[in-house]
Amino acid sequence: MCTRNLVRKYCRGISAERKALMQQKVVTSAVFRGKKAGYAESLNQPFADSRIDEGDINPKVLQLLSNEKIQYGIPVIKYDRKGFKARPRQLLLTQKAAYVVELAKIKQKIEYSALKGISTSSLSDGIVVIHVSPEANRQKRSCPALSPPPQGDAILQCEHVFEAVTKLAMLVKKENIVHVIQGSLQFYISPGREGTIVFDTGPEEQVYKDKNGQLTVVSVRTKS
Repeated sequence: MCTRNLVRKYCRGISAERKALMQQKVVTSAVFRGKKAGYAESLNQPFADSRIDEGDINPKVLQLLSNEKIQYGIPVIKYDRKGFKARPRQLLLTQKAAYVVELAKIKQKIEYSALKGISTSSLSDGIVVIHVSPEANRQKRSCPALSPPPQGDAILQCEHVFEAVTKLAMLVKKENIVHVIQGSLQFYISPGREGTIVFDTGPEEQVYKDKNGQLTVVSVRTKS
């Protein structure tokens, strides 16, 4: 009885922010525990509300998103689907959509209703692929500023992969939309065209286009 009262008192003393962060960690466990290298090491790393301050977002982008509250932001590297050139970007998440931003431009808008899945590898890399439904993507032409021409899957790399994927999955409200992949995965480029990402381990981290035209992501094997 005494223990129960202590637990109840502790729970009542937890702030809303801390409770939300604890809920996020529960989701992270459900998605990644026993599946992705580096999960155990991430347990003691607290999640941030955002990795981008509002002052670091271009005012033009803030104006375009004025009707949507930004829930989370993080710097990312975006890899082109053709050629895999690495480009620095910002990933901004609202209640309705994920935005890939370059300075003052919204390069890609992914509405959660059009989100087909989220893939990461089982290794320690920070690659995240946001899969987009081609059918839903083709319908978004009403507002050029907020809805750029239909595009394929977004290939991103970020430092806080557990945090970013958890935030996105919770905003989409589908934990089972995240797939932890071993070996390789396919991504959508354009109608009738797909690409391949191969995940491997080696002495140093690398991301490069291999001789077969695939994106190869090399992680340093973590100690078990």
